[in-house]
Amino acid sequence: MGEPWKKERVSPVKNFFAGGVGGVCLILAGHPLDTIKVRLQIQPKAAPSQVVLYSGTIDCFRKTVAREGLRGLYKGMGAPLAGVTPMTAISFFGFGLGKHLQQRELTDTLTYPQVFAAGMLAGFLTTFIMAPGERIKCLLQVQTHSGIRKYSGPVDCATQLYKEMGVRGVYKGTVLTLMRDVPTSGVYFMSYEWLKNILTPEGQSVSELSVPRILFAGGMAGLFNWAVALPVDVLKSNFQTAPEGKYSGFRDVLRELIREEGLGSLYKGFSAVMLRAFPANAACFLGFEITMKFLNWLAPNA
Repeated sequence: MGEPWKKERVSPVKNFFAGGVGGVCLILAGHPLDTIKVRLQIQPKAAPSQVVLYSGTIDCFRKTVAREGLRGLYKGMGAPLAGVTPMTAISFFGFGLGKHLQQRELTDTLTYPQVFAAGMLAGFLTTFIMAPGERIKCLLQVQTHSGIRKYSGPVDCATQLYKEMGVRGVYKGTVLTLMRDVPTSGVYFMSYEWLKNILTPEGQSVSELSVPRILFAGGMAGLFNWAVALPVDVLKSNFQTAPEGKYSGFRDVLRELIREEGLGSLYKGFSAVMLRAFPANAACFLGFEITMKFLNWLAPNA
């Protein structure tokens, strides 16, 4: 088993750039399936005489490409991509800071609950960047269903939301984003650190972990993350894309979904989520680790 967690100096500049690179890798690798996930999550239950618009992940992929081309899979990517550098920078910085705050001495090691707590701090810090980006992304991804092109892009969407409802309109769904990201970030980082540790050969440091093992640890961390996050993510997607005034809060969304479609509705888009989670998060952590190694080589004392 590899080296346990050690106290590390937190470098905001290095974490900013490394987290940004990792986040860009995540978006580029995972956005097409994120688009499919959201469309599956918000499609209404068909009446007895009707057929659902999408029968599953593959059907949604096929119809999206047929109607909108490959560009349709990348709709709404501008908003998360624009926020991905500060978001992932703060996320990785928050995780490092959370570890730092819990270690009194340089030789202290962290327990799994402590690693989980550090991850939750990361989730809390990123929510206020994540929430508006998620709101805009979801609206752009689903506007095709209405047949009316209301928003021409992320900036236009944000501008219209602000004019119509002020800051509250842009940040609609923040509580649900917190409910999703705080615990799941704990799971995300804890599982990644745990997997890195057990995958490191005896006598070696986790910093020497091979690329395939980093990819596996990052991909599995993504799967664990979404296994916990998906029910709340379904509620968030429906709440953020609903007409203004339809729901007074997430409890209304939960009650309606369960009443109309049962508990299974909370796992809409499961296949798309899990298909996306592994490669997207593998790419994210690989991008982060490679960039950190480069920055540490370039400026070891920074």
